[in-house]
Amino acid sequence: MAVNPILNSEPRIVKTDEGAKDGQNKCPQCGSTDISVNAKTGKLRCNFCRHEFEPEKIQGMETDITKLEGEIMGSGTQDIVEDTQNVMTFKCSSCGAEVVIDTSESTQARCHWCRNTLSVNQQIPNGAIPDVVLPFNLTKAEAKEQIESFVGKRKFFAHPKFREEFTTDNIMGVYFPYMVVDVNSHARFSGHGEHLVRRYTRGNGNNSTTYYDADLYEVEREFDLTIEGLTVESSSDKLNKNSNKTNNVINAIMPFDMENCVKYNANYLKGYTSEKRDTNIDQLRPLVDDQSKDIARFAANETLKDYDRGVNWQAEQLDVKGKQWKTAYLPVWLYSYQEVKGDNNNTIHYVAVNARTKETMGSVPIHIPKLLGISCLVELLGLILMLIADFDYKWIFLLAGFIYFFVIYLRYRNSNARHHHETETKKKMFNLRKIDNLIKHEKGLTNSRIAGENNTKVSGQGLSETVLNTFTNSLK
Repeated sequence: MAVNPILNSEPRIVKTDEGAKDGQNKCPQCGSTDISVNAKTGKLRCNFCRHEFEPEKIQGMETDITKLEGEIMGSGTQDIVEDTQNVMTFKCSSCGAEVVIDTSESTQARCHWCRNTLSVNQQIPNGAIPDVVLPFNLTKAEAKEQIESFVGKRKFFAHPKFREEFTTDNIMGVYFPYMVVDVNSHARFSGHGEHLVRRYTRGNGNNSTTYYDADLYEVEREFDLTIEGLTVESSSDKLNKNSNKTNNVINAIMPFDMENCVKYNANYLKGYTSEKRDTNIDQLRPLVDDQSKDIARFAANETLKDYDRGVNWQAEQLDVKGKQWKTAYLPVWLYSYQEVKGDNNNTIHYVAVNARTKETMGSVPIHIPKLLGISCLVELLGLILMLIADFDYKWIFLLAGFIYFFVIYLRYRNSNARHHHETETKKKMFNLRKIDNLIKHEKGLTNSRIAGENNTKVSGQGLSETVLNTFTNSLK
């Protein structure tokens, strides 16, 4: 599918840290700088007088996506400058002492003399300060319950050493960096679709053949489409999916409730760790374009219910009228475990919990000898059933052990887990134009789906290949 460039080549930059001040953030009621997040309400709370602050929203970004034209960028999306000075020195306004903050590791520090907290809130071009932040509203105790429940359901085939060493005491609250994109677009699709009329079988036993009669249609769909809060990782480590890391499970706990993001304030990070962004918009643009196409394609599917044999799109076009970018810190509770295999072939397993929705996904180390042993027993049982069964497809029992191994492996490793952006991202379709013209009645077809079916294609995922490669690597 082609994507037309935005007509306005010069982006409009919105300064999202307007009014932000470095140094002391004081409670408006008592003046204390000891401020943290109340996970139950998502608000900032003074730890001295218990006063809670109303969250502040960013200003200047377009909220009506249907009116979005050209390209708008939050100032937090500025390209990262490699030689940016990460270490900043502030003079404490209470006692005058100089306090050093290494922004590559933290955006806050306590004055070593008066114990007041100093914060970095103004954006600097090193990827450490985003436009918005989504506060934690899931406590550590609640996250521990989610992780323990997830792992508890997978202990039978878990590696004995993992079962012995597993504890949720070491889970961490982490703010991961994301790029959040809104898109105003117009989509056009044209191709062929087939509707099943009749299915029947001719012949006897092993010589039987299934045939299909179907109606072939010329199909066109054209509509306006808005995409709101398309979210992609902006950490190169999370974008790099490989067999030695199970970080795909972090992607799988999306989506987040992006409408509840607030203006960045360093106090939201207190008590949590954070990982700064290290990719720029130009590096992420191809991925965002691919995912936007997927969302448009699946939006069109909502109008294709009658084409039960599928649709073959022969022409696809997505014209982008406007696009809006902002950077965000999104909250995750994270458990990690390193499985030592030797020969520098260690695997890091993660269990991640969305700290807004409780969505949980993870990877648990598998005791392969135990899984292989039980899979062999299942295969033996399948062989016995094949010998005593009396129906045409009894050979399928020969696959029982292989299927069992594969299903259990995927349940523990979750190598196919991902964020289903094509269906889970907020979108709105309107001004729909439909064309459905009958071309001909087809009889005696032997294929169960239309040739070249592509209306459920997801660009750039390679999901089946990823699953197969990870499964193969586990046996090495």
